[in-house]
Amino acid sequence: MRIGFVGLGVMGRPMARNLIAAGHDLSLYRDKGDLDGHQCGSAAEVAERSEVVILMLPDTPDVEGALFGVDGVDESLKPGTLVIDMSSISPSATKTFAKRIEEQGCDYLDAPVSGGEVGAVQATLTIMVGGRPEAFERARPIFEVLGKNITRIGDVGAGQTAKVANQIVVGLTIEAVAEALLFAEKAGADPAVVREALMGGFASSRILELHGERMVNQTYDPGFRIRLHRKDLSLAVQAAAELNLALPNTAATQQLMNAAIADGDGDLDHSALHKTLGRTLGRDRS
Repeated sequence: MRIGFVGLGVMGRPMARNLIAAGHDLSLYRDKGDLDGHQCGSAAEVAERSEVVILMLPDTPDVEGALFGVDGVDESLKPGTLVIDMSSISPSATKTFAKRIEEQGCDYLDAPVSGGEVGAVQATLTIMVGGRPEAFERARPIFEVLGKNITRIGDVGAGQTAKVANQIVVGLTIEAVAEALLFAEKAGADPAVVREALMGGFASSRILELHGERMVNQTYDPGFRIRLHRKDLSLAVQAAAELNLALPNTAATQQLMNAAIADGDGDLDHSALHKTLGRTLGRDRS
C-alpha cells in the first residue's frame, strides 16, 4: 500500500520501519532522513501521496493540528483515503475528528496501541481499534505488520476508550507494585527476594516482572515516560467527569504522577513512581 506516516518519534519510527520492511511504500513527515521512504514537507503532502495515512503523535492537540492545521492532512485528502490515528488521545475529540474526516468521503479508525517501544520494535503491539468493520478489514494487513493482538472494540472512539482503560490498569498496578516493594524494604525484607516470591503467586504480573525489576535496581530509563502516562490518566479523569463517574484511585495515581513531574522526573519511565513514593518515606532515591 501507499502509506503516509506522520509522527516518527519513539513509537512511530520503528512502526514505520516495520511497514517499510514489509514492502509498503511510505511517505514520511518529519523524518530524520534515516528511513527508506519519501520525505515530505508537510502532512498535506503525505496525504496527497497516500491511500492510507497513519498518525502517531503525543497528544490530542498534536493530532488536531496534523489533521486540520495549516498544511494539514485534510487539505489534500482524496475520497476513499483511510486515516488511522494510532496516537493515544481523547475519545470524545476522536469522534469529532472522525466526523470531519468522514464528511470528506474518507474512512477513519482510531487504533491506539499498547506495548511500548519494545512492542513497536518487535512488532508485537496490542492494537485497540474503533471504526467501521469495513475500514477495520481494510486496515488489517497494516495492523498485522505492527502487532499481534488486534481487536476491533466498536465504533469510532471505542479504541481510545479501551486504551484509556488499559492505562488505568497499568498505572494503578505500577503504583501498587511500588507500594508493595517499598513496604517490604521498610519492614526490613529484601525487596528483590520479595519480588521473586510474589512472582510465583497470585500477585504475579508483567508489571511486577518488568517494572518490579526496574524498581529493585532503581533503573528508570524509559520505556514509557511518566509525563505521557500522566496525560493518559488525565484523559481518564476528564472522561470520568463527563460520565459523572468516580475513579478515585485513578485520580490519586494521576496526582502521584503530578508530583513526579514536579520533582523533575517526568521523562523517567513510569516505573519511577517507585522513586516518587520513596520520597514519602523520607529517603532520597535519586
